[in-house]
Amino acid sequence: MVERVRGWFPDREFFMRSDGQVRFIKLSSRLQMSAAGAVAGVALVWVSSLGVMGWNQYRAEASLASFEQEKARIETSKERIQAYGNDLERVVEDLNARQEFLDAMQEMLPDEVRGAGVNVTDSTQETGETVEKIGEFFPKARGLAEIEARQIAFVENMTRFADWRAQKAEKAMRKLNLDPRGVLRSAARAPMGGPLDLLATSADGDIDPRFERLGLSLARMDALERALDGVPQVVPTPDGRVTSPYGYRRDPFTGRSAMHGGIDYGGPIGSPIFAAAAGTVKFVGWKSGYGKTVDVAHPNGIVTRYAHLSRFDVAVGDRVDVGETIAGLGNTGRSTGPHLHFEVRINNRAVNPRPFLEAAPDVLKEARGTGTFRSTPSSAS
Repeated sequence: MVERVRGWFPDREFFMRSDGQVRFIKLSSRLQMSAAGAVAGVALVWVSSLGVMGWNQYRAEASLASFEQEKARIETSKERIQAYGNDLERVVEDLNARQEFLDAMQEMLPDEVRGAGVNVTDSTQETGETVEKIGEFFPKARGLAEIEARQIAFVENMTRFADWRAQKAEKAMRKLNLDPRGVLRSAARAPMGGPLDLLATSADGDIDPRFERLGLSLARMDALERALDGVPQVVPTPDGRVTSPYGYRRDPFTGRSAMHGGIDYGGPIGSPIFAAAAGTVKFVGWKSGYGKTVDVAHPNGIVTRYAHLSRFDVAVGDRVDVGETIAGLGNTGRSTGPHLHFEVRINNRAVNPRPFLEAAPDVLKEARGTGTFRSTPSSAS
């Protein structure tokens, strides 16, 4: 190893001409290695210094953020105690506003959650301490403080629950090679509108950040779980008999190699065609090569296409559930016999439907399972 390093720094001679005289300067291998080592040492010290400075800055910022968060928590506690002492009527109005907010958020919960209920009545350490102080200073107001503590505990635990459900949905999407971030971007760009009806958690129209965080978490959970409903998961014909798979094949009309962008399912003319996933009908009509066609758009940006149909059972704009009959099998368009041509398209590009149809049922069953949600609030007082 030493010999190899020495080979990088061979003895060197330099010629210098000055005032008609030629001088020779010789740099030995050892001198070059010593200089290189010194430079490397200085560079290492410089890089290490930058790293230490960066770490110290990170710790300082983290400590400052923690301090500001703790300060905000203390100020909030003080404000609530002062509110109970100064204006109980205003406190009651705030509690009513918070309850209206929670009632609105309840509508965003899945049916199985609203039906079964979730244990979210544990007080956090912060709210528990606040209740004790209010009970000590204003004994008659302790009951109101306990109601407020339960509201905050509900908000914080339901936020964790919504985040947990969203994480399960994200995991399922990744197993199906779908991008959860793309789903959320599509949801944000979706057409929306309506009258302005701002939610608040106080009589003056302000909103507690914890309550707002719950609303955002529930919205994210809802967007991801609705997207899962749009994953192709049901074979679109009764018997599921494949007559031509997805991929390269010999074209039945020309005999030349061609790309087949879907799966063909055989069956008798007029037999029902099922929606492979929940969605909205975006096209009903004739497409060149496809014949009579139905396109269904799904919340996750996927479009399923059903072609060579004999009849239509839906119209543009209809909402369809997974497994709902949308058309009849036929032989229209570029077809050699009765069959359904089924496509799955992402960003207007046909992809193989088979992985979805094979994997989606198990993946979605796991994602929609009740599982085990463990709420982990701070210890109650």
